[in-house]
Amino acid sequence: MSGFARNLITLIQALFARGAFNAKSRIASHYWVTPFDVGTSILKSDKYLQLAESAQLDFLVKTKLLSKLLRGGIEFVNASQLVKFTRPIGVFKRVRVETEIVHSDERCVYFSHCLFVKDRQHGEVLVKMKFKRGSITVQPTEIIGECHSAKPRHIEAWDQTLEAMQ
Repeated sequence: MSGFARNLITLIQALFARGAFNAKSRIASHYWVTPFDVGTSILKSDKYLQLAESAQLDFLVKTKLLSKLLRGGIEFVNASQLVKFTRPIGVFKRVRVETEIVHSDERCVYFSHCLFVKDRQHGEVLVKMKFKRGSITVQPTEIIGECHSAKPRHIEAWDQTLEAMQ
């Protein structure tokens, strides 16, 4: 399924649960892997990012963060993404994506999107997101409030790797 179609379906479904969760929630969304998502028989690597994008949209709508961003003229930008592949995901499998904010600091929010088939984790997509009003970075606390104070070790290592690449 194309990313646009999946996002549109996700948006419509999420509107029915709008405001049912807060920013500290772990929210599950479900997707089917279609023949358009696979190479020969397993989910293509770029499709993991599309599933994470749809799950992120689902999270933002269900927590009412998207409406808060729109009212404030604030955009969100995915500054970096990291994918961990654990097991392949086959065609016609139902994937559960569990999304949560694992950390926020003065500049960024870090999302975790864990992909499950049945009860087995098959991958994880980490997303480093910034909120922007024009060219100005908006502090995440203005949008989501206080989240997690201690930066997880794997997030710290990821940030160090990104800094080393500059």
